[in-house]
Amino acid sequence: CRNWFYKIASIRELVPRLYVEAAILKSYNFLSVGEFSQALMRLTRTVRGIGDPLVAVYARCYLCRVGISKGTIDVQFLKANFYDFLTAYHQLFGASVRMDLNQQKIDLATYLNLYIPALDWILKAVAHNAPEALLLEVLGKCKMKKNSSLLLNSVMTAFKPAYIASRALHFIELISSCTEDGFPQYLLFRSLGICLNASEPTSPLQIYKEVWNYISRFQNPSHYIACAEVWLQFAVIHFTSDEVNTFLGDVIDHMTRAKSFELFYPQLQNIMNKILTNTLDFDSLFTMDKFLPFLDMFRNESVKVSVCKNIMTTFSAQARSEQINDPVVIDGLVFVCRIMHDSVNALTIDDEKRQIGNLISCLVRRVNFGRDFEQQLSFYVEARAAFPNMDSVHTTLVQCVNRLSIETGRIVKGQHTRKTAAFVRACSAYCYITIPSIISEFTQLQLYLLSAQVSLCNQCLGQADASLKAALSLIPQVPSSIEVDGKLTSSQPFLVSFLCQLMSTLLVVPDSPAQGVLYLTRGLLNILQNYTWEANTITRPKVFLQSLDLLSVAAHEKYPYHVKKVDSNDVLYGSDPKFIAEINSLCSLLLEEVLRDIKEMQPNDQSVLAFEMFLRCISRGNLSSPGLFTLAVNLWNLSIKNGQHKLAVKTLDYLKRKQDENKGLKELISKLDH
Repeated sequence: CRNWFYKIASIRELVPRLYVEAAILKSYNFLSVGEFSQALMRLTRTVRGIGDPLVAVYARCYLCRVGISKGTIDVQFLKANFYDFLTAYHQLFGASVRMDLNQQKIDLATYLNLYIPALDWILKAVAHNAPEALLLEVLGKCKMKKNSSLLLNSVMTAFKPAYIASRALHFIELISSCTEDGFPQYLLFRSLGICLNASEPTSPLQIYKEVWNYISRFQNPSHYIACAEVWLQFAVIHFTSDEVNTFLGDVIDHMTRAKSFELFYPQLQNIMNKILTNTLDFDSLFTMDKFLPFLDMFRNESVKVSVCKNIMTTFSAQARSEQINDPVVIDGLVFVCRIMHDSVNALTIDDEKRQIGNLISCLVRRVNFGRDFEQQLSFYVEARAAFPNMDSVHTTLVQCVNRLSIETGRIVKGQHTRKTAAFVRACSAYCYITIPSIISEFTQLQLYLLSAQVSLCNQCLGQADASLKAALSLIPQVPSSIEVDGKLTSSQPFLVSFLCQLMSTLLVVPDSPAQGVLYLTRGLLNILQNYTWEANTITRPKVFLQSLDLLSVAAHEKYPYHVKKVDSNDVLYGSDPKFIAEINSLCSLLLEEVLRDIKEMQPNDQSVLAFEMFLRCISRGNLSSPGLFTLAVNLWNLSIKNGQHKLAVKTLDYLKRKQDENKGLKELISKLDH
């Protein structure tokens, strides 16, 4: 081990010898415990022989890194390196250095910036977990040096922000006394601002006034914006919107005067982000008359849209349950959303559209004028006009208007006056007009059905009929496939689910006097018969079986559920024989369709459908009818032919327990046992 160190010692050049020995310094542990620390101090003194101060400071930085890597931090060794640098600090401004800079055409500020990484690292090592007294010691030595701006900047960067914040006014005094000695004064104010934003100062208003006197006089836009980016955050944290508004006005004035704000979009975006992040009262942003002009400084469309998305994301994240009703705030947010909306075109990807749509929908849901429902509806009308190209926004608007209509009915407890009746009809008309602008057929179907149900709840029978007719006319246009999570899948399950919801609504919808008996149900059945169903599936007959359920319940003397203050067909017809005959006629047609489909099915599908139809025959039909009795027997035989025998046995056992309640069922069971 000593042999290697002897060989290194024989290297004549100082810098290579220093770095090689420092690289293997840990090997001293093989010799003795104390030699490592002694070698560190020896190498620290060796660095004094390096003539170039820039090379020397990075050598000291590397040496400090090696010294820390042992695990135990020797503060005296670290301080020795920093103080040695202070001893040679005057060389940075010597005539020889300036001559070299002139030859290489490098200005002094650029040259001094090269010292920052190494000097900051050394001072951070010195200041790690250091007491406040060490700051005073280091600061005292730095103040004794001429052109101490570079040192002062590193001190503010290295020591704890709390130490700096407690002496903020003293640091402002030191910074103001620093002349333009090569290290820019604006960087010192920026470093001080970063410290104060990380720790609470004792007198923020006095500090702000002192700093403002210097920052506002900066003419160079790059110097100004570097400070404004930090100190505006300080103003947002500690002061009201008035001070922030004044600061924004000054930023706008400086940037527009220089006519080069396009070069500072990243800094301007950071300013906006810090305002949004640190503002507790979001509404106060739009009460500032300089906020929207500041937003207008972003002339690049992609940058402006990104800033607007950030504004709306912050709005949606803050106080999700809070509602807004201030017209100034609403107009400002609508303006921001319009910028996002107008950026959407044919080339915009779906995720971008979805994100923008969700942000705009969040605004729509958050606007609430309380009991002023007419103003609320007026806002929804304006929003529909402002965002004509966003399906998700139109969907949200329709849902909000339906909710508004329901809320109106709840307040009047279903007893509508002339004014409230006209209002809920206006809500229904809004939905009826808005839904066709949505591209997705499935979304249209769901919204038409929802609007019809809401209209029924508010006794708007004509509007309910119109929505249901629109839904029925849309069913033939439903595509055969739908995209889910980027994959095409059959649309039939979604359609069947919708049809079940539709039929449950049609049950309580009363027939219009101007139309025939069950005209909506008839229209639905005609559409289902002509609809192109997927081949080799049991979807079509299963839908017809659901229709049989609807017609069966429609023949009851009293329906299982009703809409309040709406007389359904059970009240209108009162089990009139003509009405029952019409239902029986429709049931016969459906039975024929189902039986025809069963004949064309595969054996397994035949068994499934036959069993489903058998259950409907015994639960909803009159088994005393010879035709239906024979049909039930035939369906049972077909279902057990290729079906599940265990299920058949359990079904038969259940029917036997119920046979005493129904004479026709008892005769059927005796027939099935044979």
